[in-house]
Amino acid sequence: MSTTTLLSVPVVLPLIGAALSLVLSPRPAVQRVLGLAVLTAVLLDAVWLLLRVDAADRLVLHAGGHAPPLGITLVADRFSALALLVAVVVCLAVMLYAIGQGSAEKRIENVPSVFHPTYLVLLAGIALVLLTGDLFTLFVGFEVMLMASYVLTTLGPTVERVRAGMIYVSTSLTATILLLTTIGLVYALTGTVNLAQLADAVQQLPAGLREFLGLILLTVLGIKAAMVPLHWWLPDSYPAAPAPVTAVFAALLTKVAVYAIVRTQTLLFPRDEPWVLLLVLAAVTMLVGVLGALVQDDLNRVLSFTLVSHIGFMLFGLAMSSVAGLTGTILYFVHHITVQSALFLVAGLAERRRASTALSELGGLARSAPVVAVLFLVPALSIGGIPPLAGFIGKLGLLQAAVGGASAGVLVVAAVALVTSLLTLAAMGRVWLMAFWGESPREEPDGGSGTTTATRRASGLMTTAAALAVTAGVALAAAAGPLSAYAGRAADDLVDREGYRAAVLGEGAAP
Repeated sequence: MSTTTLLSVPVVLPLIGAALSLVLSPRPAVQRVLGLAVLTAVLLDAVWLLLRVDAADRLVLHAGGHAPPLGITLVADRFSALALLVAVVVCLAVMLYAIGQGSAEKRIENVPSVFHPTYLVLLAGIALVLLTGDLFTLFVGFEVMLMASYVLTTLGPTVERVRAGMIYVSTSLTATILLLTTIGLVYALTGTVNLAQLADAVQQLPAGLREFLGLILLTVLGIKAAMVPLHWWLPDSYPAAPAPVTAVFAALLTKVAVYAIVRTQTLLFPRDEPWVLLLVLAAVTMLVGVLGALVQDDLNRVLSFTLVSHIGFMLFGLAMSSVAGLTGTILYFVHHITVQSALFLVAGLAERRRASTALSELGGLARSAPVVAVLFLVPALSIGGIPPLAGFIGKLGLLQAAVGGASAGVLVVAAVALVTSLLTLAAMGRVWLMAFWGESPREEPDGGSGTTTATRRASGLMTTAAALAVTAGVALAAAAGPLSAYAGRAADDLVDREGYRAAVLGEGAAP
């Protein structure tokens, strides 16, 4: 398969599929088959892309044959290829869940005709952000994601969902304006938005101006990543959306922003010493998020605050400014994508059983729905860092990097990370006791002998999809050795700025 095909399929194929799906909206069954076919094709492409970049280094596509800075450049390295693969796996699991939910409840708002084309557009935006080689296309990718995510947030419109959608969109538009302004400033100062050219051009700027640009980019992307204190929008936005939408948002949207932070900071603003400001922000993000999770009475809000908290772990690895720290960030990045999708999908299964996500109304699920209980327990233990699950592997990588760095500030944040892990376990334990243990406060709406065969099949598909997400997380733990080695090579790619420039601009770009 050619480089052009490998790099264009994840962006172009979902857009083509979205257009066809929109035309096929009167035929939902065909829409579903088309959506699954597109996701499967992109998944196969992502697997092949990962194998190619791991064997042959970076792959570069100059769209239309136009060299930088005139054309759009797509670049795949080990980090972007891994992120794309995990993202597509999660998207496929969530698609299966959404299909099951719509079939079971027979309500058009759960999987309306607009869901499938919009979902494919969202995937195209995610792929574009992960593969882009310039700042303006990064902006375009985020905008594609924003348009699709707003539609998905307000599916089956209720007052709560519209309110949540307004919070989400107003915050995202604010970040968009700031990002576009920053890109304009970068272009005015350097004459380019191509990342490979900026890797050299930014270094020619005065140190103070360089620090300012790095801080502005961190702030803008930090809003999208829900970094404290820029996280205010997430706990009020995600829980209101339909369960599959919340799952894909929690798994991918904030992580795509984290990816953009890692990419821009390592390539454009390299540091040899730990970044004190980001260390502080990482520690505050961990603590504020987990403390918020401990006082929530709604399952989705608990998971949303936990999501915020664990963004801090990824920022911690970046803040160490070392290959070991970046390796830990990459390991935690892929773990967090799978674990958050699994937890929110299981939350949807729990809501289906009790018609509520309030912890006080979810008791007894461990007895009435033992499969759901197990599907919750595994990712809950993983996010708490219990060995040998993937969360433990990611945390261990970060802590080993912190100890190896031997910096006082880094060690302090490492201690905060340990405390946060214990508090996360406390939050998950509280959810387990209230939602899965104890007495059931109400009868299950869909239980009993009146359950139809179609309903049971649809519920089975939803459970299978959640199990797929949980299994993906377990597979990461089972492949801990190869995954850690791959993450180390990906981290080497991130700090190899000259190698990136040479691959994108040609061999002559390297000194």
